[in-house]
Amino acid sequence: MFSKFFEELKARGPLDKDKWDEYVSHYNRIEVPAKAVLLKEGEISKRAYIVEQGCMRVWFNNNGKDITYHFVFENEVVTSAESFIKNVPSLFTIETIEPCVVHWIHKHDLDRILGEMHEIPEVRKAYLDAIIERQFHYMKQFLSFIKDTPTQRYLNLIEENPQIIKRVPQHYIASYLGITPVSLSRIRSKVKLYQ
Repeated sequence: MFSKFFEELKARGPLDKDKWDEYVSHYNRIEVPAKAVLLKEGEISKRAYIVEQGCMRVWFNNNGKDITYHFVFENEVVTSAESFIKNVPSLFTIETIEPCVVHWIHKHDLDRILGEMHEIPEVRKAYLDAIIERQFHYMKQFLSFIKDTPTQRYLNLIEENPQIIKRVPQHYIASYLGITPVSLSRIRSKVKLYQ
């Protein structure tokens, strides 16, 4: 059974069933346990993943300390885009938090498919929209680190991404917010007092 992501993509593009089935056949569905590393920092990314079920985190090493900067949930795509496109070492690690079901495709297969689909405006727009949305997310996160207090960043997270609060271990959330687990615990206690 294919994920909602595939169904939404199929609805956008005017592809006949045979061509669609050919493209989808290049995706491999696998089940991955929690704490599995799908891409290590420094490796060259050769696969793109679509999450059918589960949660992942994207993190990098900063002087021996891992820094989480993105979470990935159902129907989202994850890869090290710069590494995948430019064939350079990845700047981060992709790791599962929960047991996951993912669909992966090899770079050479995706390159061929995208080359064939390039002339279909609906599909091109879908890919551009996904790229722009991801960049908007990173820009918003970066600006929040500059202008918001840690408490405000936590409140923003509760409002905008409640599934992170419900599904992700606290030490990863603390890393994502740029604070220690102890600071996060204090913020959570303070926020509960005012709710």
